[in-house]
Amino acid sequence: MKTRKLVVLVSAWVLAFLLATTVAAAPTLTFKFTTVNVPGAIATALGGINNNGVIVGQYEDKSSLLHCFMLVGKKVTTINYPKVASDQCVHINSAGAIVGGAKISDTVSIGFVYQNGKFTNIPGPKGAISSVAYGINDSGVVVGTYSVTLTKPQAFILKGKTYTTIDPPGTESFAIATGINNAGDVVITYGTSDGIQSALYNGKTYTTINVPGAANSFADDINSAGDIVYETLNSSGTQAEGYLLQAGKFYQVNYPKSADTAATGLNDKSELVGYYQTTSISGPDQGFKATY
Repeated sequence: MKTRKLVVLVSAWVLAFLLATTVAAAPTLTFKFTTVNVPGAIATALGGINNNGVIVGQYEDKSSLLHCFMLVGKKVTTINYPKVASDQCVHINSAGAIVGGAKISDTVSIGFVYQNGKFTNIPGPKGAISSVAYGINDSGVVVGTYSVTLTKPQAFILKGKTYTTIDPPGTESFAIATGINNAGDVVITYGTSDGIQSALYNGKTYTTINVPGAANSFADDINSAGDIVYETLNSSGTQAEGYLLQAGKFYQVNYPKSADTAATGLNDKSELVGYYQTTSISGPDQGFKATY
């Protein structure tokens, strides 16, 4: 199950200064992990968690079809975008509005917001032919990525009905706005000549927020306190690790005895979610929740 956001929703569907941050040599945070899988699924990948503890993500069924889902307590609700082969829920806000993307064809997707049983399309600005909605805050501001030519996806912010394209310095191959908090701070993952990098955008300026020493940094979500969760990949793309940035320090978030881990979403109550593999980066994915 290839649920890496970059692979599924960008490739297939589609320098400021470095923060004075360090990878914590000796972790001072304690993470308590719980496996969270959809019953009967071949694979499960969690994307986001809101302040009410509601989790969203994607699972693969026994027919190898991918489905968006919501988990409330122990109740799993499958959310199928009409008439598509597969879809994915990425994040959810405190009001229960879910953002994601639905696969229209091998190269085209449509972003959406799902709330109270209704889908609202997020197609991207005028001229866009493919889009994915990745993040939403409690004010309903949506962020994501869109493509006009399928060759260079661009990041967007949608406030009301107005789209704003955001483009970190040095972007070459793609840009994805992956998360937004209630202050309007946006995390972006983008491709450069030096690999995949991450930036924080506050509405005016971009600040590089790469995990120190990582060949590729994917910032996936940001909460109200400014905590950020990541997935990193080595230069060959064969080893993934999860990270949490909190109060200027990076902490590894690796599921115990896993081969690979990605931290993909977090809330304001010291809870984060993601997925891991026990054997290799190719899967099958298993979901997890961690408190810290």
